[in-house]
Amino acid sequence: MKKLVDAYFKTSSNLSPALIHKSYCHDHPHTPSNERLEFLGDSVLSLVISHRLFLLFPGLSEGELTIRRSQLVQTSALAQKAAQISLDKRLHMSRGEEESGGRNNPNLLANTFEAVLGSLFLDSGLTSCIAFLRDIFPDTEILSVKQLLKDPKSFLQEKLQAAGLGTPVYTTVSSTGPDHAKNFVVQAEVNHTILSQGTGLSKQKAETAAAKNALAKDLPAC
Repeated sequence: MKKLVDAYFKTSSNLSPALIHKSYCHDHPHTPSNERLEFLGDSVLSLVISHRLFLLFPGLSEGELTIRRSQLVQTSALAQKAAQISLDKRLHMSRGEEESGGRNNPNLLANTFEAVLGSLFLDSGLTSCIAFLRDIFPDTEILSVKQLLKDPKSFLQEKLQAAGLGTPVYTTVSSTGPDHAKNFVVQAEVNHTILSQGTGLSKQKAETAAAKNALAKDLPAC
């Protein structure tokens, strides 16, 4: 990181709302948490990283781009980026949250990173968000992502478990056609919530397709 995140803001005080964890609001009831900013920042992050991947990998399919994006912006990766720019030290939270390890909580830190991005978007617009993310996700890092280290099912399982949602379950919905050319439809779900469906000429291919489709969507609420 070449400079502090504050340097990307036109008005440095606009960063402050992004650093308010909801636990802090219990003791400060008129202070809004950073959850709305997190919602906005998540979309900004997805747009900017998707655009970068689109330009850097002109030969990759939609599914392959989705997998790479998922690896770059997964909870553990964003938590590391948050710590890299010292958001863990600057975050306001309740004493109880801090004593329970809140400053080292990957989900909390990843959410804060997204909230900061949402706040930056409101303060300075998309151009500043692009510059910030280019600094913290340089092209060399994006190009070095090894897509084939994990298959889509492994990526999805890692993503769900990092969010505290458990392990995905794959269920065959239907199989049609002759034995030598059956077409399977499989759905992926977690905690009895359907995430997506996928089709393929084998159960394994259908499960992989379902995982790819799930990775392209928002996670269900805990």
